Amino acid sequence: MTPRAVLERLLAWASGKPTRPRGLRGAGYDWERLAERRLTEAGYRILERNFRARPGELDFVAEEGGVLCFVEVKGRRGVGYGTPAEAVTAEKRRRIFRTAEAWLARERRADAPCRFDVVAILEGEGGPRVEILRDAFRGPTVRRRRR
Repeated sequence: MTPRAVLERLLAWASGKPTRPRGLRGAGYDWERLAERRLTEAGYRILERNFRARPGELDFVAEEGGVLCFVEVKGRRGVGYGTPAEAVTAEKRRRIFRTAEAWLARERRADAPCRFDVVAILEGEGGPRVEILRDAFRGPTVRRRRR
């Protein structure tokens, strides 16, 4: 490790801010920070970030108007492989739903009204276009058959 890398890590640690990962994970990190800003501007109150459980991960657990929102952030640099919202497949929706069940059980809020939102971010020449899709899908979805 070079002295510069050691210094950068020490400065990052001292600042208390999480370090930005490199590569595609860094793009996802940036998209999540952008989504967080837009959600708070739209009136969401962020309760938890990056909740992990056995079924998967929730990017955000938020609240808007007394309704719990489980938010998935998807970003794309182009539409060659589809839009960001199309990337939330049936399997991904099933995992989000199961992870949301785990969060509700942990927080003992099983009777709370909930919905599943998607923040779709599309990078473009004029900057990123952010779209909040409220109540984007409903659960549970049918489990995929294993071969």
